Amino acid sequence: MTKVVLTVDDSRTMRDMLRLALAEASFEVVQAVDGVHGLEVLSQTEPDVIITDINMPNMDGFGFIEAVRRDERRRGTPILVLTTESDAAKKQRARAAGATGWIVKPFDPAKLVDAVRRVAA
Repeated sequence: MTKVVLTVDDSRTMRDMLRLALAEASFEVVQAVDGVHGLEVLSQTEPDVIITDINMPNMDGFGFIEAVRRDERRRGTPILVLTTESDAAKKQRARAAGATGWIVKPFDPAKLVDAVRRVAA
């Protein structure tokens, strides 16, 4: 059965790179442009894994993760943060919000796919 990955990132280029890497690994990819849009997409799909950026307009990644975790049905959905940020305080804030893991941009497609496979199992 095909695993579904929701990617939430305001950069079209990054969304395209994620879609390409994940689709090549046989994942179905659903995309959103920011946290608000991500919550809208979540109301219509059941992703196995969520990948989100932190720095986005309208609702940032922290707010998005917190909103996802408030939904009982989504408490167990793995959330990977994909960001240019590498600050320890931000990593801790993401963990406290409910993030499962952290990947720094630019990402290695093979390592990204491996991380998604690990948490989607």
